[in-house]
Amino acid sequence: MNREEFINKVLSTDEFRLFKDKAVLVALSGGADSVALLRTLLDSGCDCRAAHCNFHLRGEESMRDEQFVRDLCQRLNVPLVIKHCDVAAWQQEHGGSVEMACREIRYTWFEQEMEQQGCACIAVAHHADDQVETFFLNLMRGTGTRGLAGMKPLNGNIWRPLLKVTRAQVLDYLDVIGQDYVTDSTNQHNAYRRNRLRNIVLPILEQQFPDARTRILDTMENLSHDLDMLERLAHDTLQDLQSIDTAELIKHPYASTLLYQRIRELGFNRDQCQQAIESARRGHSGRQFAARDHLLVVNRKTISVTSSYGQTDDIEIPFDVHSGTIHPISIKVHRGSEPFTPGMCHAGWRVAFSTQLLECKRIVLRHWHRGDRIRPFGMTGTKLVSDLFNDLKLDYIDKQSAWLLEADGNIIWVVGLRSTAHFTVPIGSQDYFILTQVRP
Repeated sequence: MNREEFINKVLSTDEFRLFKDKAVLVALSGGADSVALLRTLLDSGCDCRAAHCNFHLRGEESMRDEQFVRDLCQRLNVPLVIKHCDVAAWQQEHGGSVEMACREIRYTWFEQEMEQQGCACIAVAHHADDQVETFFLNLMRGTGTRGLAGMKPLNGNIWRPLLKVTRAQVLDYLDVIGQDYVTDSTNQHNAYRRNRLRNIVLPILEQQFPDARTRILDTMENLSHDLDMLERLAHDTLQDLQSIDTAELIKHPYASTLLYQRIRELGFNRDQCQQAIESARRGHSGRQFAARDHLLVVNRKTISVTSSYGQTDDIEIPFDVHSGTIHPISIKVHRGSEPFTPGMCHAGWRVAFSTQLLECKRIVLRHWHRGDRIRPFGMTGTKLVSDLFNDLKLDYIDKQSAWLLEADGNIIWVVGLRSTAHFTVPIGSQDYFILTQVRP
């Protein structure tokens, strides 16, 4: 494949026609893929700006990459911005792996730079071989059609122009134009799953099935087309998310799949949709399922999806009841009378508080904020709520949807997860509150 053929294959897409006359922010690591991406877009006449993240994870090699990118952009007359990242500090605050931390840092920053520089999109250098690796990684995790269909050429603000070309074609292109690049030495370290797949598994597969990559890519494209059709069907069938007719939906033999395809982009998972449909079939009104910014509620005649859940600030609770239910999530409250024993509380979903709680001036339900701390029952000192989430291996969506009960500025309950040392009920007391989360 010569230079012109490579460029034509990359740029003969609807996405290129969309961005060819607009400013594009190119994620530039200095590796072969991102350098080929920058050179291709420049050759096509795109108005490119470059962004480079230095994670300082590989010592002098990280500094070498930064200097290479500086020199390249100066020679090509491409505006460049560089971010120096403290990965360890990010992990300490948020948890997660090094890979996840780097991804979150760079994409958050790319979005900020895109807006600040007035760019139309962020161009990243994923290519066809990355698609194949993604297919297997998602397959091993357990996934549906979306995971097996792989990355989209355009997903929101993220543009992937190289998805139609292979790594070998990228290297050939760079060789033809005489363009050098840097190599990340950690690409050969098989401690990472993707590297093991790339360096060990796929070469063995191709020895036995020489056309495996081509066939897998064909399959992924077919799945992508099928998924597009399914998503259109789901959207046409379930247009008004605030009032989905339950009786009509549950008649459909694939009701949970339709619901999932319609609302998965809001952060809901397949299991939540299956449970919601099952609740609707059984007439269990009031079941609620939380995503990052939305709430799925099974009502008597409808299923509703609203964004008010994630947009809610502090919800003040008038804690002057002897019994009842706290909303917007279902927390049942009752005033105790029999002698209290620790066995009345169960894990984090049922907790007890002394009636001193009534003396508090302000009791609120709210979502987790970074830096929140609790004083766990049975422990000395305080603990970051984010550390509790990491200990429990909660994913991002679960963290964002978690609720906290706060009294006069003190977090007294991480709802459903952990009680605290505030308002402890003496054993034998006959005057206390029991709060129980009604779990889905």
